[in-house]
Amino acid sequence: MKFVEEYRDAEQARRLIEVIADKTTRPWNIMEVCGGQTNSIIRFGLDELLPDEITLIHGPGCPVCVTPLEIIDQAVAIAGRGDVTFCSFGDMLRVPGSEKDLLRVKSDGGDVRIVYSPMDAVALARENPEREVIFFAIGFETTAPANAMAVAQAQRMGLKNFSVLVSHVLVPPAISAVLGSPNNRVNGFLAAGHVCTVMGLDDYRPLAEEHGVPIVVTGFEPLDILHGIAMCVAQLEEGRHEVENAYARCVRAEGNPPARKLLADVFETVDRKWRGIGLIPKSGWALREQYKKFDAATRFGVEDITAAEPAECIAGEVLQGHKKPHQCAAFGKICTPENPLGAPMVSAEGACAAYYRYRRF
Repeated sequence: MKFVEEYRDAEQARRLIEVIADKTTRPWNIMEVCGGQTNSIIRFGLDELLPDEITLIHGPGCPVCVTPLEIIDQAVAIAGRGDVTFCSFGDMLRVPGSEKDLLRVKSDGGDVRIVYSPMDAVALARENPEREVIFFAIGFETTAPANAMAVAQAQRMGLKNFSVLVSHVLVPPAISAVLGSPNNRVNGFLAAGHVCTVMGLDDYRPLAEEHGVPIVVTGFEPLDILHGIAMCVAQLEEGRHEVENAYARCVRAEGNPPARKLLADVFETVDRKWRGIGLIPKSGWALREQYKKFDAATRFGVEDITAAEPAECIAGEVLQGHKKPHQCAAFGKICTPENPLGAPMVSAEGACAAYYRYRRF
């Protein structure tokens, strides 16, 4: 209860909004990178409380939303085999592929299981040596250390029936892609606090310097977000472009060195396709050569599966901040959480789902 009172205090929120209003002298567009931040902004109506000059743009920071369609199709192809146990976090089961999702595979008899840690999948592989066990390793830098640990543990145990379908993406290259777009209108960023808890601040400093934009590392509660906005507006009004930490209770400048060391051991940087955005150079991780035997895409021969996005879904424009969810003709009509066209309507952190839940009317 103390946490809720401290980070959702209405009086503190009012004071922060007044500070933002006092500092703002002209229009500014600020992008919150993380879908968790987007959900808090829409749920608590923070964007409607800010001065009219401040526009919040919802960024591509939901790992479920940016997992490419072809990776979902690869997962469906693997999970549909009779000799495998396919493990995933629950939020991936309803993400639509070209023809079906993992929940449909499960209902058709596939052995698809929700787990709460990749180590649960490792345990299943150890206990069931006669079955192939696959873990769906998606996410930003936040979830990657646990997935790297699972692979490293499987290596130490000598497991031959465990593999991971990897679709890890990295935040700094996505920010660079947004800033490099000819349609870019972002003046400053709220960076994701949980990502920086792992990776630290150093990867963001070159971006701030090269593009002349402030980047403020921010948490996820209403006061966290308002504090980050206030710091970002202060930089913009003063003509500064620095990396600042508004989430110091969790984030250190160096991040988590043991986690970073493990990530560097297990993964290497690769070009990665983002759903609705396309290929972003050096924006993902893949298993290093010494761990390639745990690569499910190669093991099951699905790496050549490709897919095209549905034409009526504008998820890419939403994820890049070019449009709001309610500006989509399909929103709330043929695209709902029960019948989603794109991942942003599926994920609890997706912008479309947040607008449907809190702004539908």
